[in-house]
Amino acid sequence: MAHVPAAERRPQLIQAAIDLMAREGIAAGSTRAIAAELGVAQATVHYTFGTKRDLYRAVVEQLTAEFIGQVRAAAPDEGPFGEQVRTMVQALWDSAVGERGKCALITEFSAMALRDPDLQETMRALQHEIEDTAAELLTGLATAHGQALALPAREISVYFLAGFNGLTDRYLVLKAAGEDPEEESRRALALLVATTVGLCLGTPAQA
Repeated sequence: MAHVPAAERRPQLIQAAIDLMAREGIAAGSTRAIAAELGVAQATVHYTFGTKRDLYRAVVEQLTAEFIGQVRAAAPDEGPFGEQVRTMVQALWDSAVGERGKCALITEFSAMALRDPDLQETMRALQHEIEDTAAELLTGLATAHGQALALPAREISVYFLAGFNGLTDRYLVLKAAGEDPEEESRRALALLVATTVGLCLGTPAQA
């Protein structure tokens, strides 16, 4: 393969790592395998990232940026507050379960971080980034509607994301086991959205 500047090679290697690990899991993502995925020398991976920890951080940051970007892009410009929240949550759900390998990959990284000090700081920082983004979107939406949130935006965001992560994990586990959790997941997600909107507006939730 022709020489490519490091600035261009880096995103190529990140994507190769994501493609490989989404298919086969983190354990399969050796520097040798990632290099083979892209068709470059193994030394190229080491030169570009330095350590596997740096590569893992880059992969997680890229996955997180993709999910956040898709939700921001789906944010509607008009409509009732509750409907706009539902639209954004549905976009997040579609992104999570539609990219099944990628969502499972983030879950794998989160589990690995529990016992890997090198990953803990990365996952902690990204968890806070996701929560901050959710709080920012809620605050902006409430401001656009002239609506004061009944609770702090960050508290609502932590509540919502904890429930959302639980639903996506359940969906992936049941789907992998051959079950069809589509209808149950749809109802549970609708309930989570309804309670989240209720917390925002200070009103009883109605799914």
